Amino acid sequence: MRLSLSEISTEGSTFAENVRTYAAAGFDAIGIWEINLRGDHAAGRELVREAGLGVANCIPAVPSLLPLAIPGMEGPPEPEVRVATVCESVRALAAFEPESVLVLTGPIGDRDPDEARRIVVEGLREVAAAARESGVRLGLEPATPRQRASVSFVNSIADALALLDEAGLDDVGIMADTYNLWHEPPEALAAVAARVTGLHVADDPGGDRDDRVLPGEGGTRSAEHVRALRAAGWGGSLDVEIFSTPDRFWALPVDEAARRAYAAVQALL
Repeated sequence: MRLSLSEISTEGSTFAENVRTYAAAGFDAIGIWEINLRGDHAAGRELVREAGLGVANCIPAVPSLLPLAIPGMEGPPEPEVRVATVCESVRALAAFEPESVLVLTGPIGDRDPDEARRIVVEGLREVAAAARESGVRLGLEPATPRQRASVSFVNSIADALALLDEAGLDDVGIMADTYNLWHEPPEALAAVAARVTGLHVADDPGGDRDDRVLPGEGGTRSAEHVRALRAAGWGGSLDVEIFSTPDRFWALPVDEAARRAYAAVQALL
């Protein structure tokens, strides 16, 4: 299994800083947030190649088909614009040869639930076609139920499978995240191991906090999910992804954050 760090974990650092620091910390791969490339995909590919890193999971600049209800991440309001933008991102990110590119549904918001679902199903079909043509594996990511109103109306493995079945997309998988699937038993994830396109690892700190902590700091659930997937024959990258706050993990210097993340994910093995 390769060990990877997703760029949101060192929020505020440049792509070049992340590539250099992740490689120095011992990581085998990087989880790319396209927005951090600032439009220069060719330069980004060269930096990754020079550092000897692989690419785990890529997050498009517009990551969801319906607008996110997260300040600063809303993006264009029109679903058709969002779908077209995601398709463009999938094609551009294919050059990095990632393990997967992920997509979120986005929240229902003020729309009629049936209309929102229809928009997402049709959008998924378009994005899946772009991924297929580009030779990229696409993964639909469920979000924690606590983020149903802000990130996604798909909040479980079963939700994701039902939506993909409705869309007729048996070649689209599930982008798993131990934080988002904290409520799911490990055996449920193991049962769909063949459909898992990637795995983000982070722990739920508990209480009323909505940030994430390193695997192992919030309990054993991340380790249980990893063990279950490995036992089922899954061998993708473990991609640490820490959404934090300016006074917690994001306050660390990038090199210290990378070292801590590497030690934490290595312990999962």
